[in-house]
Amino acid sequence: MVSALWLIPIPWLHLRRDTRRVLVVGHYVVLLALAGAMAVQSAAFVVFASIGYPLAIALLPARLIMAGVTLTAIVNVATQAGPGAHATLPAVLAGVALPLVLAGWYVSGEHDRRRRLVDRLRTALDENATLNARLLDQARRAGVLDERNRMAGEIHDTVAQDLVALIGQIDAAGRAGHDDTRRHLDRAGELARRGLSEVRRSVRDLRPEPLEDARLPEAIGDMARSWADAAGVELRLEVTGTPVALSPDVEAALFRVAQEALANVAKHAAATRTGLTLSYADDLVLLDIRDDGTGFDPQTRSDGFGLDSMRQRIRSVGGTLEIESSRGEGTAIAVTVPTIPTTETP
Repeated sequence: MVSALWLIPIPWLHLRRDTRRVLVVGHYVVLLALAGAMAVQSAAFVVFASIGYPLAIALLPARLIMAGVTLTAIVNVATQAGPGAHATLPAVLAGVALPLVLAGWYVSGEHDRRRRLVDRLRTALDENATLNARLLDQARRAGVLDERNRMAGEIHDTVAQDLVALIGQIDAAGRAGHDDTRRHLDRAGELARRGLSEVRRSVRDLRPEPLEDARLPEAIGDMARSWADAAGVELRLEVTGTPVALSPDVEAALFRVAQEALANVAKHAAATRTGLTLSYADDLVLLDIRDDGTGFDPQTRSDGFGLDSMRQRIRSVGGTLEIESSRGEGTAIAVTVPTIPTTETP
């Protein structure tokens, strides 16, 4: 009767085997003791004592499952041993039961250790997945920002400068006589067509158009001479050292900086003379632009985009840009970039 009543709370204990382990283990041991006592009275109750095998797996913690199975086996063996077999019990305990308990403890311990390791790995994978998602989002945002900066620089370096020159030519045509009006209008039309071409090229994200068919010294030279004709400023151009083919990004950065610097001279400096020097050293390329204009204070923050654009372009190719200027004493811009050879096949 007591044993039957002792079986009633087993479903309730099964649901709480992880939270109330001491209660579950104690209930299991008492149940085996009752089953052993009944089996001693009658061998028929050995079948009832065998309930300890499935209950050990269902109720006990992993480290104690083998111990529960072994204890159940001991109860069954001990209750069936006769009076003359008591001397063999120590041998059974020492030779079979104890090694089984130790082996079960070790195997269950390894199982728990591996389970914890798997849990930690799963947690780490979840954290890595979250981190990768964040990194991908940051990379996407950085890519969008870089593309915006690139397009802003392209528009400023091409369309904006051509529009300024176009306005200058139209103003000059309005002030000029009949014979010069045609020349200024032709120049304005040329600037408009070039601006349209640059807009289309920027959309395709190609190199500056002059660099597509010429090397950097020739492209800068043609651009500088065209600028001098349009601005009416004396220009001295020099190329020193042995020109080498550079990475497209480096050549594009140097060309755009030279273009922007000359555009700033035309818009702000009121200069009469300008010098541009492109120098090739062993592992460096230097670009210097000088003018004798009004100058400015480099420490004063400007609302314009030009100087920031030049610095960003040069930094993007690992170079430096320095500006020296003061009121009434002109301006000098010195650019230094590493010589990064091109990887393109001629």
